[in-house]
Amino acid sequence: MRHLLSLADWPREWIEETIERGLQIKRDPARVARALDGRVLLMLFEKPSLRTRLSFEVAMLQMGGHAIYYDLGTSPLGKGKESLADTARTASRYVDAIMARLFRQADLEELAAHASVPVINGLTDHEHPCQVLGDLMTIREKKGRLRGVKLAYVGDGHNNVTHSLLLGGAAVGMHVSVGCPEGQEYEPDATVVARARAMARQTGAGIEIGHDPRAAVAEADIVYTDTWMSYHISPKHRAERERRLRPFQVTADLMREARPDALFMHCLPAERGAEMTDDVIDGPQSIVFDQAENRLHIQKAILLRLLGQ
Repeated sequence: MRHLLSLADWPREWIEETIERGLQIKRDPARVARALDGRVLLMLFEKPSLRTRLSFEVAMLQMGGHAIYYDLGTSPLGKGKESLADTARTASRYVDAIMARLFRQADLEELAAHASVPVINGLTDHEHPCQVLGDLMTIREKKGRLRGVKLAYVGDGHNNVTHSLLLGGAAVGMHVSVGCPEGQEYEPDATVVARARAMARQTGAGIEIGHDPRAAVAEADIVYTDTWMSYHISPKHRAERERRLRPFQVTADLMREARPDALFMHCLPAERGAEMTDDVIDGPQSIVFDQAENRLHIQKAILLRLLGQ
C-alpha cells in the first residue's frame, strides 16, 4: 500500500515525478479534470486548517471526486469511544483514500497500519510532507531547478516544516541551512538531521544546522521561516519563545545577506511582526501566495500518484 507519511519514505524519483506532475497540472488542469471521477477522500482533522483543507477539497472537486471533512473532536475517536485501528478499518470500507491532520506522528502511522487505502499526512507535529512537496514545486517553478539551490530556514527549527524541508531538500540535492536558537526545544530533531544527512550523501545535498541567522542566510537562494507558535505550543511559553527567537526574525536587513535574487517563503499562517516583518512578506521577493496556490496543484499530483492514476 502506498502512503505519504514522511518524505523519508518516498524515493527521490517519486518526489521529483510528483513535483513535475504538479507543474504540468498547473499549466493544463483540464488534463486531469475527470481523473478521479467517483473517488472519495476522507479528511480527518484534529487541528485547524485553511490551506490543507481547501486545497485537498478543491483538488478532489476539480478532478471529479468528492472530499468529506470530518472533525475528530466530534467523532467517536475524538471522544475516546473508538480506536484508531477501528476507525481506519471502517473508513477504508467507504472511501478511496484518507488524509489526516493530527498531532502525533505515531497516531498517523497507526492509522496507516490498519487502513487498506492510501493515507496522506496532512500535517503532524513532526512532519508536513504535503507542504514541502508544494514548496519544492514552487522553487522548481521559480528557480528552474532544485539541485544545488540553497534554502536557508531561520527561526524555530524544531517543527514539522523544518523536518520535512530537511528531508525533502536532501532527497532532491538542495543545500538546506537551518539557523535557530541553541537547545533541543528549537533545534531540528536529531534523528531527522541524521536521516537527512544520510540522504544528502547520496544526492550531493548539504545539510547545515547553526545558530547564527546571518551565516545561515549567506548566499541563500531561498529564505524560509515559519510561525514561532505552532499549534501544539502553549500560549504560556510565548514571551520566552519570542525572546529567544527575536534575533532570527526575517527582516529586510537579513534578506540582504542572501543572494540579490533570493526569494522569501513562508508556509502560512504568518504572524506579522513576529517571525518576519511586513516589508518582507509583502515585498517584491515574497512568493508566499504563489507557494500557497501551489498546494492545490501538488495535492492533485499526490492524489493521482497514490490512487494509481
